[in-house]
Amino acid sequence: MKKKETEEELVPLEIFKNIKTGSELEGLINQIYKRGVEALLNAEMSEHLGYPKNGQRPEDSDNIRNGNSSKTLKSGNGEIEINIPRDRNSSFEPVIIPKYQRFTDKIDDVIIGMYSRGMSTRDIEEQIKEIYGIELSETSVSNITAKILENVKQWQERILSAVYFVLWMDGISFKVRQAGKVINKTVYLVIGLSETGQKEVLGMWIDTNESASFWLSVLTDLKARGVEDVLIAATDNLKGFTEAIRSVFPKAITQLCVVHQIRNSMKYVVWKDKKQFVTDLKSVYGAINRQAAENALIEFDEKWGAKYGYAVKSWKENWDNLTSYFDFPLEIRKMIYTTNVIESLNSSIRKYTKTKSVFPDDQAVLKSVYLSLMNIQKKWNHSVRNWGLILSQFLIIFDERCRLKF
Repeated sequence: MKKKETEEELVPLEIFKNIKTGSELEGLINQIYKRGVEALLNAEMSEHLGYPKNGQRPEDSDNIRNGNSSKTLKSGNGEIEINIPRDRNSSFEPVIIPKYQRFTDKIDDVIIGMYSRGMSTRDIEEQIKEIYGIELSETSVSNITAKILENVKQWQERILSAVYFVLWMDGISFKVRQAGKVINKTVYLVIGLSETGQKEVLGMWIDTNESASFWLSVLTDLKARGVEDVLIAATDNLKGFTEAIRSVFPKAITQLCVVHQIRNSMKYVVWKDKKQFVTDLKSVYGAINRQAAENALIEFDEKWGAKYGYAVKSWKENWDNLTSYFDFPLEIRKMIYTTNVIESLNSSIRKYTKTKSVFPDDQAVLKSVYLSLMNIQKKWNHSVRNWGLILSQFLIIFDERCRLKF
């Protein structure tokens, strides 16, 4: 028995002994692959019919094997001719190689991986040909990556947590071809801070332009997926955004992004005044508390109001929502006074999509952004810094709304 096992272990070495070239090795590997796949297909057929090849057919069945059909399978080592068993009733549908599939999962995974890292379909076509010697059309690449859309649908419809401590919301624009024209479209993104202190992208939505009315539909979608309460929402100062949030999550505290506000203010300042203007403005948003900030705004208005009245007026009109962060400890303030968290996400997405100057349609945008998000979130495997302390602060301030189970 022992001798027999040893001989069987030596068989693979015997098979490879006479291999002299790389092409001969590839040919042998293809033969092994072919035999393995065909053996699995025949096993599937036996399972389908209810009896093994050359075995006794059940009395209640009139279905039998009916020869083979040939199919060219494109694998990592090139094209391989596979014999697929057929049955008389034509009811056999193999699992290992589904009907109409001509690529192995390995090739599919490689193509999707390339696509997720920003390569165009044309680049992927050339790369696959160079590496594997397989001729692919751009249509074939698009068809393979289309499988991603089902993943997008499942991800977009998944149930979310009942409460999020912070939501960061912003949009990222892409050029998309539509009705023969290239237009700008916005992908709306929401990041939530969970009760474990981890960031999570809650979803993505696409529309022509960023608007408060569309954000309302986004927030409504989040609620339909299980979100019952949001403690703090950090956003840009898009008109009507705050009202949209409060109409869906009335208890949410809204914080407009201070950095967005500064950028908007600087649009009205001439170049020679910019440095001093932003230095004086820092005394407002960088004050130790809200009262100190109000005093600093009065002084700022006295100095710059006559020259840049519109910029100062914007701070006054948005004051309540710009200064919500003063109601929180420093650790929470740093998290919510800007939307830097989601702007950093947008920047990372750009790195993956920068090679695609114009997308052919909305689906192409969603596929690309989704794959970018999946790559980016792999690095989000830890809680925010000092989460234990921050969690304690949230519990003290919001009490039962945190809904944590200890």
